[in-house]
Amino acid sequence: MVLSKIPPIVDFQNQTFAFVFSPPPPLSTIMKAIAPLSLVALLATSAVAATHEHTSPAHARLHAARTQMRRGSGGQLYKRCKPKYSPPPTAPKAPEPEVAPAAKSPESSPAPAPAPAPAPAPAPAYQPAPTYGNSGDVINGKSYGCGDTGATADVTKTSGPNGSQEWLNCGVNGGGWTPPSVKVSDLKFKDLTTEMSSGHSIFKNCAQFSNIIYDAAGQYGLPPIMIASIMMQESSCNKDTVGGGGEQGLMQITHDKCGGAPNGDCKEPWYNIHTGAKYLADQINNNGGNVLKAVGTYNGWSDGMTYAKATAARYTNCCRCQNNLDYLHQFFNGWMQGKDAYSSDLGVYKNLAVCGAY
Repeated sequence: MVLSKIPPIVDFQNQTFAFVFSPPPPLSTIMKAIAPLSLVALLATSAVAATHEHTSPAHARLHAARTQMRRGSGGQLYKRCKPKYSPPPTAPKAPEPEVAPAAKSPESSPAPAPAPAPAPAPAPAYQPAPTYGNSGDVINGKSYGCGDTGATADVTKTSGPNGSQEWLNCGVNGGGWTPPSVKVSDLKFKDLTTEMSSGHSIFKNCAQFSNIIYDAAGQYGLPPIMIASIMMQESSCNKDTVGGGGEQGLMQITHDKCGGAPNGDCKEPWYNIHTGAKYLADQINNNGGNVLKAVGTYNGWSDGMTYAKATAARYTNCCRCQNNLDYLHQFFNGWMQGKDAYSSDLGVYKNLAVCGAY
């Protein structure tokens, strides 16, 4: 393709161009003709010319015609468009976690009923200790110069089924204690199993040690309630009790009896209860079966003890080292009758009251 025009004039506005189709000229002529064109068009035309340099004249003319059409269109029909943006495929979005269902209100779903508590194991049956009397019966003891027993079916401040306090303390206010002869078989007392099973038992603090109590009672031939009464009298069934003189545990045994305590713990319940029960049984046997004298000895009483001797420690730094002069009445007519000897205010001496609380 050759561009022909009239002789050049200064006024380019009136220039006239004539287009004559002819066989393709050399490449150098084409490059000069299209210099004003865009670089893109130049490159495209050069490529086409180079490609078709050796083609037939017919094909060359057809290509030239199409090139001219593209020029004439101003690029409107053959404008290269930017490809539409298609976002790259992404992994499917994970589903949102389901919201946990709201908790049901207590009204809509009542809580299940608690499982019933297992029934407590029954206390072991105690064989060697029959009951020797009940409330309403009174003791038939030998006085040996102490007069009538003064026993009453009902427990009072100064008397009860096992005799009056004056009779139990025979001689204390005079020449010295001369205990009446009373055997275990003479005593009137309640059954410990029955007492513990009642809803208002004074022995409720001792219930946790019931197996030990029954074992010691069977081993040493003592009524179970007698051992429990010692525990209530001495410590209120508090295993950690330490007396004013250093007495230890439930049965308030003295240090000289602690040699065989496990790991040196004299308050260990099994050792403490068995040691105290053995000591009481030994005292009964050593005193010809006189339980009255044996129980008095447990509290430090002795034959010929007077009021002055019993209360002498009041004026020392160990006030509670006194002998409790209400001890026998509280023990035989209080605890062994299923009555709280302290809250019932049994006894008339109250010689330990001056010592204050532990």
